[in-house]
Amino acid sequence: MKWVDVLKDRSLQDLPYKIELNAGGQIVMSPATNRHGMFQSRISALLNRTVKSGSVISECSIDTLDGVKVADVAWASESFIRKHEYQTPYTQAPDICVEIVSPSNSGEEIQQKITLYLAKGAKEVWVCDERGGVTFHDHSGEMVKSKIAPRFPSKIV
Repeated sequence: MKWVDVLKDRSLQDLPYKIELNAGGQIVMSPATNRHGMFQSRISALLNRTVKSGSVISECSIDTLDGVKVADVAWASESFIRKHEYQTPYTQAPDICVEIVSPSNSGEEIQQKITLYLAKGAKEVWVCDERGGVTFHDHSGEMVKSKIAPRFPSKIV
């Protein structure tokens, strides 16, 4: 299955799940929680306040080396938006990709997403844990704070 097929499939619309594709084109669904939604909203609002330009994107689809993954929140610079506009899924990752850990996520899965987003051009990948703690990662590994949004807090609760 391709991402365009997922978008057109009426049976997949309005499900309470985050939908992604694996490398074989199989659908992978993760249940959504209200905590997840609140963290997503808080991260989006904080990004809008701490980064002066660019665009915040919720549920950002990215065609990775392991299928289409959906970053819970992403931030794209103005140059990224000029180049890629509303391409769906993006063939390159936006500057910042944020994953919010759900009870169904394994540590291995989150680490794989960090690797996949960085491999597709993300400058940073942020991970928000179930308590609202945020870690920042780039190609060199975990960072103390974001280089793109240095004022972004490491705890969002």
